[in-house]
Amino acid sequence: MNTTALIRPAWTPATIALMVIGFMVFWPLGLAMLAYIIWGDRLEGFKRDVNRATDGIFAGCRRGSDKAARWGKGSYTPTGNVAFDDWREKELERLAEERRKLDETLAQFDDYARELRRAKDQEEFDRFMANRNKSTATTTTKRGGKPGLLDEA
Repeated sequence: MNTTALIRPAWTPATIALMVIGFMVFWPLGLAMLAYIIWGDRLEGFKRDVNRATDGIFAGCRRGSDKAARWGKGSYTPTGNVAFDDWREKELERLAEERRKLDETLAQFDDYARELRRAKDQEEFDRFMANRNKSTATTTTKRGGKPGLLDEA
């Protein structure tokens, strides 16, 4: 991917041509292009500063962005309706208990699957060793039962 842009904040033929055309069409466009050529390399820092400032201002608008974190801890904003708040708290506790049960079941299944894989691996290894010993025994008997250099190891 090409990381250089045709219109970047520098004195390139394209930016000079756009500046001249901007002055001919409508002088503020040419002035804006001139400002971009001169100070455009500072735009990244400016954008970062503006984003940081607006994040602080609009943080209150994102009330629901961290609901999962709040629900996981059991804390929430009360609505003012005591009956609803009590019902919601009981439901959240019930869901947390269900989640705990599901996590336990998952852990049990993972242990079971791990044990099955271990047993299968052990069976394959035992089969390999049996075949290996059988082929070593046939090789030894074909040579007359005399062990060679390879058989001693």
